[in-house]
Amino acid sequence: MTSLILTILGPDRPGLVENIANIVEQHGGNWLESRMAKLSGHFAGILRIEVSSEHREALEKELSQLNQDGLKISLAIENAESPPTGSPLSIEIVGNDEPGIVKRITSTIAKHHSNVIELETSLESAPMSGHLLFRISGTVTLSEPQNRSALITALENLGPDLAVTIGE
Repeated sequence: MTSLILTILGPDRPGLVENIANIVEQHGGNWLESRMAKLSGHFAGILRIEVSSEHREALEKELSQLNQDGLKISLAIENAESPPTGSPLSIEIVGNDEPGIVKRITSTIAKHHSNVIELETSLESAPMSGHLLFRISGTVTLSEPQNRSALITALENLGPDLAVTIGE
């Protein structure tokens, strides 16, 4: 069996995910995990599937035909995953939206020798004022547990309006 990573980007439409799932199933593939979202009228997804070696080429060929429907599909063979290193740490940061906030947060994470495992960002209305708040949440791994307090302090120091929540 071969594990493939697919990235999919294109105009959103009803039945898009079903169409991809049908192609995977028709070729004996197994849908293992995915992340999908609608962003500004576009569908964006990443998924991991497993397929037998004898069906892989036919599956890839049929998926590539979806490019004619305006989808951009990229395939990669899954790398053997190395054992996780470091301690996982969940983060959530909320504050006023401003240009460069993602860069500042991710630079701070990298400078503290931490690795982003999963990250999600969004804009939402503040409960009372209605102005836009930026929210970032996800999971990072710390290379060394003693980096935890330094990372938290550095994230909190990025701005006076940022609320930083850290969990295990």
